[in-house]
Amino acid sequence: MHNNNDNQEIVEDELFEHFRFDVPKGQLLLRIDKFLMNLIPNATRNKIQNAATAGDIYVNDIPVKSNYKVKPLDVVRILLSHPPFENRVDPEDIPLDIVYEDSTLLLINKPAGLVVHPGHGNYTGTLVNALAFHFENLPMNSSERPGLVHRIDKDTTGLLVIAKTEAAMSHLAKQFEAKTSEREYIAMVWGNLKEEEGTIEGNIARHVKDRMQMSVFADPEIGKPAITHYKVLERFGYVTLVSCILETGRTHQIRVHMKHIGHPLFNDARYGGDLILKGTTFTKYKQFIDNCFKILPRQALHAKTLGFIHPTTGEMMRFDTELPQDMKDLIEKWRGYSKLNMVDED
Repeated sequence: MHNNNDNQEIVEDELFEHFRFDVPKGQLLLRIDKFLMNLIPNATRNKIQNAATAGDIYVNDIPVKSNYKVKPLDVVRILLSHPPFENRVDPEDIPLDIVYEDSTLLLINKPAGLVVHPGHGNYTGTLVNALAFHFENLPMNSSERPGLVHRIDKDTTGLLVIAKTEAAMSHLAKQFEAKTSEREYIAMVWGNLKEEEGTIEGNIARHVKDRMQMSVFADPEIGKPAITHYKVLERFGYVTLVSCILETGRTHQIRVHMKHIGHPLFNDARYGGDLILKGTTFTKYKQFIDNCFKILPRQALHAKTLGFIHPTTGEMMRFDTELPQDMKDLIEKWRGYSKLNMVDED
């Protein structure tokens, strides 16, 4: 993609932003083709180098070649002459589990495996495609996603509120930003937590090396502040069932914070929870864990309760969902195992 401006400034009306990455403060110098390979799923180095040769990769609004070294605080963008797929939402007849609905909003109970909105590698089959089928003229959020006020991860189950009007979108978004919404998650984590309850604080930003992960940073200038309050619900020795109350809502917050204190979520492949992190070396135990992973083939996390002030009535509304069957089955299995084997709490 070339543009005809002699001063190489971007002609915005000709180009569409497909990717944008704000390079973190802690980034080490790295060739841009290697940097983008870590960030863009399914991208080959050859494709990235071809994009750079075509003048499609910009750093701080200037096209760069593939040997450019990315440095902290750079803004890296890929701009093409056609709009990205994720801005086109095709309505799809995907069933929705609607917990509550009125003229301004609705609550849905999201199943595991349903991606919330289209993105690279997931252009169809998302919650947003389902919303476009079931509802007309949903308001756009700041990221041009219809109806979405907040998100939960693909393999996390539970409650999401969807705005049906512009006023509701604005009102609800302000509540989430001001930390006045109430959100409780139930998680199964590896290990036996020392305390009955506690608070985890730590700024969250993208991992410097693995861009698909988030990480906790001690430097207050890196990332966004994040606060998680946890409470032990039930102990099984090698794993613990916990309630997590979110004060902030960062990407992967509970998953990252629990790993940060040494207790990754059970079967959370992205954060190392799909390995046997606690327990015995017996073959029988390994088989038990393998069976647990089959029962719950995802991270053990469910958005159980959601509370907020209704945008039009001003009433405080609280919603609660049952744990999904896979998490109920997992808990029962661990309950049985810990009683039968008299698991010591280490």
